Amino acid sequence: MGSNQTGTLWISIGTALLSMFLLYSYSQEKRAEYDKRYGSKKTVVIAKEDINEMETIDISKLEVIDRPVDFIEPSALSDPEEITGQVASSPIKKGEQILQTKILRPGPFTGISRQVTPTKRAVTIPIDEMRGIAKLIRPGDRIDLIAALDVGKGNDQKREIKTILQDVVVLATGLRVVNNIPRLFELGEDQKSINRINLNGDTNFTTITIEASPKEAQSLIYLLSTAPSNLFVTLRNPNDRIPVVGLGSATIDTVLGRPTREEIADDVRKPASPPPLPQTLPKKKPRGPYEEL
Repeated sequence: MGSNQTGTLWISIGTALLSMFLLYSYSQEKRAEYDKRYGSKKTVVIAKEDINEMETIDISKLEVIDRPVDFIEPSALSDPEEITGQVASSPIKKGEQILQTKILRPGPFTGISRQVTPTKRAVTIPIDEMRGIAKLIRPGDRIDLIAALDVGKGNDQKREIKTILQDVVVLATGLRVVNNIPRLFELGEDQKSINRINLNGDTNFTTITIEASPKEAQSLIYLLSTAPSNLFVTLRNPNDRIPVVGLGSATIDTVLGRPTREEIADDVRKPASPPPLPQTLPKKKPRGPYEEL
């Protein structure tokens, strides 16, 4: 490379560096002018798409941007984690800032209608420590429902235990719903300090709300109207979604391993086996007078 080419290269590099410096200085000057005019910027959460009233807000509907402080509304939120799982109290348009006054914590005020699967129904049943897994049930768990029923009349009356529903989702325990935030903040007695209450250990509820088909809901309401204390809950592993087939009913006979009345009746009705035919020996041919003895 000649001396002229080398000189030209260094001139080009110098010109490029000078241009970058001038461009940086200009941008910084404009930014300072912008900040002086509109104030410094701050992070704010906006709606990435339209959010309907009473809709549960998930992270895919949110976007975090920087905006001048003067253009941020007083109750706007900056942390998307504070908003995820909350419910919109009024419609929020795309690009609109998420305000604290426009969201609600899921609970009795927001209801659970949007959490019920289409074609299903929400039904509330009473529980206690003995019938409800010591109240260790949480929203989102999956359970089976077992009924203790008295069937028959008089001497033929007996109690049967029957699994009536399997793999049922728990929508709520008391007033606590599936996507409820597991904490609650309340003012202390001095009205200044904040007490944090962990709802994960809450066992004050006496009911659970489950999801059922319309036909299953009818059966449940029939049981609740006739024998509400005879309904029991068993808890499933969340990964165990396969219903058990052929459980049948449990009675005193099946528990003790005795034949049931039906089995005894079936044995009585069976035709008796015919007696075995007598075995006859073949007849011997009489000997003649000249046959050898």
